[in-house]
Amino acid sequence: MQAESIGMGFRTNSAWRMLAILLALLTVGCAHREKAAPPAAPPAAETPKAPEAAANAPRPVMQQQALDLLKRMSETLAGAKAFTYRSHSMAEEPAVTGQFLTFFGHADVALERPNKLHANVGGDIPNFHFYYDGSNVTAFDPEKNLYAISSGAPGTIDEMLPFVMEKAGIQFPAADFLYSDPYGMMTKDVISAMDVGPSKVDGFPCEHLAFMGPGVNWEVWIDSGKQALPRRMAVTYKEATNFPRFLVEFSDWNLKPKLAASTFAFKKPANAKQIEFAPLAGGEFKKQ
Repeated sequence: MQAESIGMGFRTNSAWRMLAILLALLTVGCAHREKAAPPAAPPAAETPKAPEAAANAPRPVMQQQALDLLKRMSETLAGAKAFTYRSHSMAEEPAVTGQFLTFFGHADVALERPNKLHANVGGDIPNFHFYYDGSNVTAFDPEKNLYAISSGAPGTIDEMLPFVMEKAGIQFPAADFLYSDPYGMMTKDVISAMDVGPSKVDGFPCEHLAFMGPGVNWEVWIDSGKQALPRRMAVTYKEATNFPRFLVEFSDWNLKPKLAASTFAFKKPANAKQIEFAPLAGGEFKKQ
């Protein structure tokens, strides 16, 4: 897993910046593709460690068992022509005082391969809807009756995700689950993989796995049953001040949903106001 920039500022007064933040929480997933914020000042030079201390320092491990379990989960998701799930998440974000505040969110997500995606998001942020129908990408805020649309979206989910990240600065915290090859995305740059052992999430027997990558430590709890579905993920940003964490739990998985084409098509409400899908400096969106 690679890391990219963390979107901050839940309590902004800008409706346009709120759109970017809401979109960042679209999948309300593990946030493992985001990058920890740089420290305010360069760290002080470290005192050289004694040979004994270096020998006893924690070292990354690479356990094939953990990689095999992660691959099994990936094959479950990649093999599903469509799926739906619900998620509940917790994210820590810094306030202007420097104190970390905790925000909670939830989402209902529907995916149909290779080119359909829909999500409804809510929680400590205004409700938000996202649509991708294979050619159009639309984000809609029902409270403010605002929407942004791009009719030039690529033709697959794999291409669409980086497209909207580049076009609108939108980050997809759970994007790796949505790609056609989750395992390839999640193991990119992994330097440590460990099988922690059995656990339970909402009564489901799971295997708890832990991974390390540049800038982040992340964990995943995978259902021990036949479907090997993700039940929980946690991320720690180890290069950010105070090591902020992101946690998400998944439920109500359906790998054979009956999804109508209208699920992924945005129908413009009366009097809805359109804004551009391009962020300006400061993270705001420009009105049309």
